[in-house]
Amino acid sequence: MFIFTRLFLPVFIFLFCIQENAYPAQNEDTTISINAIGGLQYDIVRFKVKPGVKVKIIFTNKDDMSHNLLIVKPGSRTAVVKAALDLANEGQRLNYIPEITDVLWAVPVLEPGETKTISFTAPKTTGIYPYVCTYPGHGSIMYGAIYVTNGEMPPLDNDAHIPPNRKTDISKPDGAHQNHNATRSRAYSEEPPFVCRIFLPEASPAAIAVSLPHNLSYCWDASVCRLRYAWQGGFLDNTDIWKGHHDAYGLILGTVFFRDKTVYPLQVGKPGNIPVVDFKGYQLINRYPEFHYTINGIDVYELIKPKEDATGLTRTFRIPKTDRTIWFVAGPADGVRYQCADGEWINGNLRILPEQASRFTIIMTKNKP
Repeated sequence: MFIFTRLFLPVFIFLFCIQENAYPAQNEDTTISINAIGGLQYDIVRFKVKPGVKVKIIFTNKDDMSHNLLIVKPGSRTAVVKAALDLANEGQRLNYIPEITDVLWAVPVLEPGETKTISFTAPKTTGIYPYVCTYPGHGSIMYGAIYVTNGEMPPLDNDAHIPPNRKTDISKPDGAHQNHNATRSRAYSEEPPFVCRIFLPEASPAAIAVSLPHNLSYCWDASVCRLRYAWQGGFLDNTDIWKGHHDAYGLILGTVFFRDKTVYPLQVGKPGNIPVVDFKGYQLINRYPEFHYTINGIDVYELIKPKEDATGLTRTFRIPKTDRTIWFVAGPADGVRYQCADGEWINGNLRILPEQASRFTIIMTKNKP
């Protein structure tokens, strides 16, 4: 009996240890539900898993517009978003999922109310793996991060891998959506122009509403650096926000006469080159906001004012330093007629040479009913 114990006890202990070590990996498998919600957001903007565990994501579209979800290699989110835009007319057929190695796993485009599940094994290499919606216009604000790590995630307010607007309005440690805590709006008794940060329909949470003279107003979306739409009539009814309703939007009081339907209005080199954009902020010039952003690293300043006859808008662009040709792409169904004293209109798009780009003004006049 003594011989049996000495010979077989180590083997028994070894086999027992193998058995014991097998169970923690199973117990660490992760199932998480992520919802697409209003304002171009995922309700969960980050979570962590250990390397090599099995992961199941249940993705539900609870918004009223289409969304997908792509999980990509560390540091590749911006490149994947651009690759999805570059799909152009093929994008819809491919669910805006570019066939590149940076894309690891993907849920195709879901319509409102749809749910799909994907399962995969987390990478064995630790790192921060972004997930992102690549539906056109969504990728610059609608994203999150999977932390593949044996450690902890950084503090939420210091996390560079989640949308900036989600760092201060989330109280759960895993980044789950709570509410937007939107600042209550005023009664708008002051004289225009003035700026209001508020949630607006068909725009990201970084939307900026601007009231102009002549009962004109517009929505400028800082997340994608573009004029979204413009309307004439009243400004906004914020009753739901005043009542404290979460995820409430300002109600437009007027008639939308312009809606940008292009993939992106400013393009570099030639039409079809969709730029990477980055918002830098804005300054007030005689109370009018002049927006500052970059397209492919080129500084752009945009100042929007009303036409004096109240029939539309003027957009003055300043691009102080560029040696590239700039194209203003005009959508035929935008609802306005375009004019510009500079550049040359070619097939409905405006070509601005480098020497003309330092300052040019585009006039947008409402189409007649």
